[in-house]
Amino acid sequence: MSVDLATDYRPSEDEPFMNDRQRVYFRNKLLDWKEEILRESRETLEHLQDENQNHPDIVDRASSETDRAIELRARDRQRKLIAKIDAALERIDDRSYGYCEETGEPISLRRLEARPIATLSIEAQERHERREKVYRDD
Repeated sequence: MSVDLATDYRPSEDEPFMNDRQRVYFRNKLLDWKEEILRESRETLEHLQDENQNHPDIVDRASSETDRAIELRARDRQRKLIAKIDAALERIDDRSYGYCEETGEPISLRRLEARPIATLSIEAQERHERREKVYRDD
């Protein structure tokens, strides 16, 4: 997929859905997002290694452990997000990216712009959340 994109290119409803330019655009967006997450993870690891010191005060130690637990939970969420980004990149490769997994209909460009890992259209996502809420309320 050798397509040159202008730096100000944004997918438009006026062009064919998930054409080569749009796929390159979303691939770049996903790769940039993944790189940002990995950079933040490296910074967190460095911070946690630097922070790995004994605190003489029990309150300082407790605070430090709480901060560490929160950081590790955030990193775990980001690890799962990277898996979703990788899955989206695979969908770009197999040309299923941008289409709802439930209906097969195109996911709106605005939704993909806001949530590039989306696998469901807005309507399908709302149905999914309503079903989830019904089962959660039981």
